[in-house]
Amino acid sequence: MINQVTKDRINSLAEEYRELAAKHKEAIKEIAISELPEMVYNSNAIENSTLTLEDTEDILIRNQIRSDHEIREIYEAKNLANAIEYLMDNPDEEISVELILKLHKTLLSNIRDDIAGRFRSGREWVRVGTHIGANPEFVNGLMHDLVREYNSDDDKYFLEKIAYFHAEFENIHPFGDGNGRIGRLITNEQLDMLGLPPIIIPNKSKFEEYYPALDEYTKTSKIDKLTELFAGLLTEALYRRIAKLTAKKIIPVAEWAKGNGINLQVATNKAMRGTIPAFRVRGRWMVEEEYKTKQ
Repeated sequence: MINQVTKDRINSLAEEYRELAAKHKEAIKEIAISELPEMVYNSNAIENSTLTLEDTEDILIRNQIRSDHEIREIYEAKNLANAIEYLMDNPDEEISVELILKLHKTLLSNIRDDIAGRFRSGREWVRVGTHIGANPEFVNGLMHDLVREYNSDDDKYFLEKIAYFHAEFENIHPFGDGNGRIGRLITNEQLDMLGLPPIIIPNKSKFEEYYPALDEYTKTSKIDKLTELFAGLLTEALYRRIAKLTAKKIIPVAEWAKGNGINLQVATNKAMRGTIPAFRVRGRWMVEEEYKTKQ
């Protein structure tokens, strides 16, 4: 579970971020748009899309499409971006079954129109590795129960609530396709409703962090690993947004370490633990150049 030091750090950063966000609403919107390709790339790559980040930027920003890409992957990038933009434009929309179905319809439009915007039913069983999703006969009821529980339970720490929702959503696997991407969309909508920035689950470390965390829940019903992962990613997201709103210059951690006489591995470990305000951009750790003056 998350220790109190981590909770205190997140609370402090969240308070600072909310104050900045209230003063810089237009800047927040522009930052969110700039982060869109990286969010789309990582979420689709987790599901084995072959598009690179550069490919995704070509599709979403420059409207350029190379002929060697599958049409499905192009629609996956555009549709996921449309779903994220819908949530950006409707930040106060509460978590509901209707919202989840709407996002799924957007995600699978022109890809699997036969299952877009509806839960599994009838004989539509799904398997992920050795895990079998919930019996399709009960999926609709299970999803209504999950949403109701999330919206009514105010006793748990907010990241524990979000992690449980995500883990149980993936365990149910309510759709015939698109479960992971919808689950990650909902996680970020839950954060947004709390006045917090979205997290980006890196495709690069999915086998070391994300998948084991989901596997822990499937096998033991525990959400410790997933909650800790979300806490680290949220801390990073807060550092990223705060730096973009306040820093004079942002530089690579490697450059920062060299300038401050710090071993690069030590600095990288600090970045990964969240003990310096570092964050990843295109997979590279970055930090405010003048952070040394704040130590």
